[in-house]
Amino acid sequence: MKEVNQQFDVATNFVGMLEKDDNMSPGIAAIKTLLMVLEKTKFDTVQEFHSTIQAAVGAMRKTDKPMTSVVSGTELFSRFITLAKFDDKTMDEVREIMLSRGKMFLEKLLESRNVIAKQAITFISEGCRILTHARSRTVREALILAAQNNKRFHVFVTHSAPDHHGEQMVSELEKAGIDCTLILDTAIGYVMETVDMVLVGAEGVVESGGIINRIGTVTMAICAREMKKPFYALVESFKFCRLYPLNQRDLPNEYKYNQKNLKDTTKVHPMVDYTPPGYITLLFTDLGILAPSAVSDELIKLYL
Repeated sequence: MKEVNQQFDVATNFVGMLEKDDNMSPGIAAIKTLLMVLEKTKFDTVQEFHSTIQAAVGAMRKTDKPMTSVVSGTELFSRFITLAKFDDKTMDEVREIMLSRGKMFLEKLLESRNVIAKQAITFISEGCRILTHARSRTVREALILAAQNNKRFHVFVTHSAPDHHGEQMVSELEKAGIDCTLILDTAIGYVMETVDMVLVGAEGVVESGGIINRIGTVTMAICAREMKKPFYALVESFKFCRLYPLNQRDLPNEYKYNQKNLKDTTKVHPMVDYTPPGYITLLFTDLGILAPSAVSDELIKLYL
């Protein structure tokens, strides 16, 4: 395996990128980091490339950042950049082709939120009341776009213990002129009967069409179905992952817990939970508006 330039620390670069830009998702930061690895490393064989990429992904997985989109995003990235024909090409030429395809892949992903936002605003009607969970960058972009299109609505945002990201979400929405109410996580049931829809983001979409998202999402989804409210998930396709959990215990621990807590998870709470597809009305993605049952077909296309 070729060594990455010693001046380039994969984990430090990955974490630093996320700390510098609060609007960047871990999946995007991971893909940008892999592009830097490609730029800074020369390979003698494609096998060396794969080994180096796997080592870089392994370094990022040892950080305390959310891992769901890192795993799915880097898998799709590696798959996409190696689909080109490399016959009769030198390794320098192969590397340049991979870099070109990688930059194209990233460019498309960076447009994802805007594509999703444009789809979602058609469902946001004048005067509607929306419930959302914590702080989703994709949901925020959709709500701000709706406001910029002169739609008036009210958003209820959960406080989201233990990191209270709901406070940040409310602040960002209010700066965009959107009326908001910050609610306790335990007030979901009380508020649900007064809202018209639920909009949440997701850290991952599994093969069944269910989602992995911030802890408390499944509680909100169950409540929404009981009160017959539509539950929409806004999520980029690079977060589609090859997992098929049947329950909460089926989620890998590295998705549910911070790296520092993996040795003993008995006394810490999970950071995410799994919401089964039966509780989700629609998924708004850059691939289109999908029913949960359509996700497996889209995953097959992505990995062909």
